[in-house]
Amino acid sequence: MAQTTEKKAEIIAKFAQSEGDTGSPQVQVALLTGRINELTEHFKVNPKDHHSRRGLLKMVSRRRKLLDYLKGRDVNAYKALIDALGLRK
Repeated sequence: MAQTTEKKAEIIAKFAQSEGDTGSPQVQVALLTGRINELTEHFKVNPKDHHSRRGLLKMVSRRRKLLDYLKGRDVNAYKALIDALGLRK
């Protein structure tokens, strides 16, 4: 259920600002989005898993806070990120 190392490295390589960048908001949001998408699929199969649902809600909240931070710092990067991840309409 957890992300594989290869998948994580692929996401980091795609959204990193420089070599070895794993802490930028873009990378963090992309990793959280991957985990959120995996958990969403998990809940389609296991609708009564309420303990994991709490973790999902915490991840969604953390992603929202990071996106708000990014929007306040750099609107163009925010728009590029939500387009790349398909978060908004």
